[in-house]
Amino acid sequence: MTDIAPADGRKPPRLLLVDDDANLLDSLRRVLDRGYEIFTAEGGADALAALDACGPFTAVVSDLRMPGMDGVELLSRVEQAAPDAIRVLLTGYADLDAALDAVNKGHVFRILTKPCPPEALRAAVEAAVRQHELIQASRELHALKRFQGLLEGVVQGFSALVEARDPYLAGHHQRTTDLACAIARELHMDDKDCETLRIAGLLHDIGKVYVPADFLNRPGVLRAEKFSMVKLHPDVGYEILKHLDSDWPVAVIIRQHHERMDGSGYPQGLIGRYIVLGARVLAVADVVDAMCSHRPYRPSLGVAAALEELERGRSRLFDPLAVDACLDLFRNKGYVLADPVNKA
Repeated sequence: MTDIAPADGRKPPRLLLVDDDANLLDSLRRVLDRGYEIFTAEGGADALAALDACGPFTAVVSDLRMPGMDGVELLSRVEQAAPDAIRVLLTGYADLDAALDAVNKGHVFRILTKPCPPEALRAAVEAAVRQHELIQASRELHALKRFQGLLEGVVQGFSALVEARDPYLAGHHQRTTDLACAIARELHMDDKDCETLRIAGLLHDIGKVYVPADFLNRPGVLRAEKFSMVKLHPDVGYEILKHLDSDWPVAVIIRQHHERMDGSGYPQGLIGRYIVLGARVLAVADVVDAMCSHRPYRPSLGVAAALEELERGRSRLFDPLAVDACLDLFRNKGYVLADPVNKA
């Protein structure tokens, strides 16, 4: 067995070579002696035992004519036991019809006629490895899409949970997210950052699950001690989500979406250069939708008032580029919030 790892640190492809002639096995091994982890088996039964004990394999290369179990039968059984293993058959011209039948039935990826030139064998095995990689990539993509679907369901569920505790928040997370993503596109943020911002937008008030519901729904302005509890929600949201991948800063954006450029925001009192771009964008979108929505202590103030508030706070409270992009969306590009009651 030869075990030579590729230069990039990945595990080498694993090959199972099958032939009842030990000399031919040695010849195959010599041709494929670099870049592969090689196992050998002297016959079909031996190969199935190796598959069970030492698999999985990237590819199985088998001779056709072997006593007891020929190569076609072996590779058809390999297909059933380990369908991801790519199957290559070696055959003489006299057995070509049987080999072609195996290809047509899907049991075999490639057939090679004997005597097989070394370069042809290496090329066939390299093609088998590429085919195996394509199968694995397709499987991983399917799993990723399934995971993304599950994640989307969880995110939407948490967002609905927060809104269910506060009827005045109905639709707020989706509207804020839509506007934040529109601003992000105006700022030419890349797809990864826009997706991170989308998730953060849908979950930005998740920390309000910690706030008593009567605080959220009470008419009139909250007293200082009760408002201080409401102001904890960015930190609570951060604590809930901080264990997410560090390359996916959803929790940081949520923690900072009430920070302001001059340091007057909460919970950390950060100044502009310490506030991540996603949080600065989300802050602008959050303010617009909040001012355009009805609250227990006041009716909707309308879009015009919200945009004027952004202009007054530009650079001092809000990121100037995010403000300019938001103003341009509403005033020049026809952007409207989804909820009709929010129109000025």
